[in-house]
Amino acid sequence: MRNQGRLRLGYFPLPIAEARRIRACLRYPTSPVSTIDPCTGDGAAFLAITAEACARRYGIELDAYRAEQAASVVDELIHGDCLDVHCPVESFGLAFLNPPYDWTIGEGRNERLERVFLAHAYRWLKAGGVLVLVVPAQHVCDCGEILASRFKDTRIFRLTDPEAVRYRQVVVLATRRSRREREQLRDDEIIARRTQFANIGRNYERLAALGDASTPLYTVPESGPPKLEYRGLPLDEIEDLLPRSSAYRQAARILFPSPAAFKGRPLTPLHSGHVALCAVSGMLNGVFGSGKDRHVAAWQAVKVIDRSEETEEDGTIVQRERERFANELTLVFASGETAILR
Repeated sequence: MRNQGRLRLGYFPLPIAEARRIRACLRYPTSPVSTIDPCTGDGAAFLAITAEACARRYGIELDAYRAEQAASVVDELIHGDCLDVHCPVESFGLAFLNPPYDWTIGEGRNERLERVFLAHAYRWLKAGGVLVLVVPAQHVCDCGEILASRFKDTRIFRLTDPEAVRYRQVVVLATRRSRREREQLRDDEIIARRTQFANIGRNYERLAALGDASTPLYTVPESGPPKLEYRGLPLDEIEDLLPRSSAYRQAARILFPSPAAFKGRPLTPLHSGHVALCAVSGMLNGVFGSGKDRHVAAWQAVKVIDRSEETEEDGTIVQRERERFANELTLVFASGETAILR
């Protein structure tokens, strides 16, 4: 998943159909309520989850292109890292969290990003506030300690959209406990809940599918306007100033050398093997197309393992593996979409 996450820049958007099903599980007050999406993406799913509600929408997005898209659907947007955003505790009535699916990498202990984002953002929910958490089923256990001790009325549903099934996504719906409720919670209750969360990955197929709820399951409490403070680097300003720095100009000759130009007609027609060698050596890379079809193409060689089974005369099953190299084409379109072809 790490390689896939990097190719998608950690972006695994919730299908709109699933967002509408989540919306059916929520009852919003008639008075204003503050809601937040710390990984808002283009904001489409967040808008669907808060549709037809008197909601103030706050979003945080790291990617500049998606932040520009989300700015039109939220009331306040911060372009930056969620972990660099600070907010007074117990400020929001609802938090929708669909974090990156990956590991943190550092000098200390590595952690799942699902847990890191939840640990940072759950405090922003007021007591009685509703959490909507979308994560792969096998990583619910990484969030189990926080969910067991800080939340109640927890329900976990399996998502059925093909794109969600691909990553075995589930949605966790829960209500934040008050301080008094946390103090009354027994250790054995926390341990029992954590054990249940640890088994979600193995019991994925048995989970109830998220359907269109006939009646709302959770009531979102009203909340006043919060104050978000971004303490990270000003990414837009840095991006604008970077090309004018002397260090950038010196490094550009090494990092971005002029591509070699190849001209002329081959002496003999190229067969498929020749074309493959040209592709994986970078001679067919470049920018192609125009308008919405404009894209960057990059080839590489990848190792593929073919597995087969053969049954001997005595009934013994022999498993064989054969390694081979295949050509892989990565496409990045002007819209930000990516595709991998083999």
